[in-house]
Amino acid sequence: MTRVAVVYHSGYGHTEVLAQSAAQGVRDGGAEVVLAKIDNAGQDFSDLLTATTDVDAIIFGSPTYMGDVSAAFKAFAEASSKVLAVGGWKDKLAAGFTVSASFAGDKHRTIDSLQTLAAQHGMVWVSLGLAPPAVGAADRGPATINRVAGFAGAMAQADNGPPDTTVVEGDRETLRLLGERVALAAGRWARGAVTESVRAAA
Repeated sequence: MTRVAVVYHSGYGHTEVLAQSAAQGVRDGGAEVVLAKIDNAGQDFSDLLTATTDVDAIIFGSPTYMGDVSAAFKAFAEASSKVLAVGGWKDKLAAGFTVSASFAGDKHRTIDSLQTLAAQHGMVWVSLGLAPPAVGAADRGPATINRVAGFAGAMAQADNGPPDTTVVEGDRETLRLLGERVALAAGRWARGAVTESVRAAA
C-alpha cells in the first residue's frame, strides 16, 4: 500500500487540527498515513527522520510565525540534512500547508520554505490543485474551500483561541482535499515506478 507521511509542528494546536484533516484525506485517497509530530526545536529528530524514509510522499506542515516556518520546523529541516546525504527523500512526492491568525501574514513565504526544502532533497512538489473561491472576500464564510486562495500549498487562517472551534470547516476540508490529492498522486507515482522497473528488466 502507498504510504504518505504528514510531518508537522503545531505550537498551539491549530496546525495539528489541519494535519489530522490532511491525514484523513490521505486515508480517503486509499493510502496509509504516517503522522509525525515535531515537538520542539531541541528534540532528537532521529525517529521522525526514520519514519519519513519509508514512505512514498511527505506533506510538510508548519504554522507561519513571523513570516516563515516555526523554529521547531526549521530545526527539523536542518536535521534532515542527514537524509539528504543519502538521498532518502529523493524522488518522493511532497506538499505543504500552513496556518496563521491573519489572512495574509506572509504565509506564502512559509510555503516557499517548504517547497525549497523539498527541492533540496530532490522531491517532486504537488500543488494544492484547487480553484480560488468563486465569491468575493466578504462572502467567504467558514465553509468556503480554499478561502485564503492558496495555489502552491494549502493556506489556512485561524483566530486565536481553541483550535477545535477556530479552525473552520472550509480550511479543514481544504486540507482533507490536499491529503487525498497527494495520496492519489503517490499511488500513480508508485505504479509508474513499478512499470519502469518491469520495462528495465525486460
